[in-house]
Amino acid sequence: MIPSTTPGMHPTILIVGASRGIGHAMAAELLNRGWNVLGTVRPHEGRTQLHDLADEYPGRVEVETVDVCEPGQISALRNRLSDRVVDILFVNAGTANASPHDTLDEVSTEEFVRVLLTNTLGPMRCIEVLADLVPPDGLIGAMSSGQGSIGNNTNGGFEVYRSSKAALNQSMRSYAARQANTPRALLLMAPGWIRTALGGPDATFSLEETIPDIVNTLLAKQGRPGLEYLDRLGRTVPW
Repeated sequence: MIPSTTPGMHPTILIVGASRGIGHAMAAELLNRGWNVLGTVRPHEGRTQLHDLADEYPGRVEVETVDVCEPGQISALRNRLSDRVVDILFVNAGTANASPHDTLDEVSTEEFVRVLLTNTLGPMRCIEVLADLVPPDGLIGAMSSGQGSIGNNTNGGFEVYRSSKAALNQSMRSYAARQANTPRALLLMAPGWIRTALGGPDATFSLEETIPDIVNTLLAKQGRPGLEYLDRLGRTVPW
């Protein structure tokens, strides 16, 4: 395998879901901090902001394709990257239900399954399949949400999205239990409510004010074994 951090080379992060929003903004921030980015977009998505970054940083951004809802595409991505080592794997892919305020008795079965597949099963399949690209002392992370916290859920609302992120958190706890004897760092990130296509225009924070903190917390987690569920400022979020 080809290491990503031989002398004179930049460290490399693989961001699954980097075409726009938080994923793209993380890629841009990490490039500014001297990292190389291997980012994914969905097939047939066309030209994205990640492609623009690749033009801006020639030789330091690679664009790959994967739909996290398609197991065959995840395996194909792993095969294409078989000779690579990445310092960090971060799965950012996610979605919300079309009517975010629907209760569980109102959402259709098909829509509930779509959100769970995109936010829980797809990301965990990516982690399981792509994990061996990351050194045993590397970092694997996924984008969760404060709404995945059971302990903090005192107001309800956003039931489908909350359920999917709580399921992601529980799945990562199970994965971490299997990694207990390794020095691997594992991270669930709760970035806050950010104004993106997913977060919507009424969200509290902008990308510009949150992304540096998200990246700070991500990089600070390197070398700290075990799973942590953290907000963008590095504070522990109740499970």
